[in-house]
Amino acid sequence: MLSALPTYGADNEIYVDQSGATANIDLEQLGSANIIGGLNSVAGTLTPLDLDGTSLTLDINQIGDTNKFLGDILADNFTGFFEFDGSGNNFTIQVDPTNTYGADGSDVNVDVTGDSNTFTLDLATLAMSSNTDLDWIINGDSNTFDFDINYDGATNYVDVDGDSNTVNFTGSGYAGGYFYLDQTGSNRTFNIIQSSKLAADWLQIDSVGSNGTVCVVQNDGGTTTSC
Repeated sequence: MLSALPTYGADNEIYVDQSGATANIDLEQLGSANIIGGLNSVAGTLTPLDLDGTSLTLDINQIGDTNKFLGDILADNFTGFFEFDGSGNNFTIQVDPTNTYGADGSDVNVDVTGDSNTFTLDLATLAMSSNTDLDWIINGDSNTFDFDINYDGATNYVDVDGDSNTVNFTGSGYAGGYFYLDQTGSNRTFNIIQSSKLAADWLQIDSVGSNGTVCVVQNDGGTTTSC
């Protein structure tokens, strides 16, 4: 079942409430100050982009500035492609935070071109993201990326080109994961925590640029730690 309702405001808004398996959803917005709602939706008081089911495919394209993509995804074998071109955009999403389906087999690709964007992704907060593949391709300056994965053999690849970018990553869980960060640009900030309990985590950083702060913590005790 898929329901989509119109809302009214100064800019475009999309409301989606989807439940059921094998959904294929493609959403595109062109212009500025648009919303795919969502968590913390404001303009037309939208309630979620809320996707529940297995084998979901979600393709999001937002081209413009100060756009928002917000919501909840509860899914196993979830495939997501998120493309953002512009500046001052806000991406806030959580995938299966309550372990409804498990968030196994997720394949998430985020492609960003622009400056001063903010992205928050929580993948399987209480679930275990078995065999997840998460890829970020980022081109621009002064972007902030904050993402958490509950590891279960997950692979996480981040490619960042630009100055003054911030990458905050936390990997937890019980089965370990792999994180590869390839970065070019100056004044960068990396805060990377891997704390799979009694399991091996892997980290590779290739960085080219001057100035910045790098903090890496690996703790196989699975306890809370921070940079």
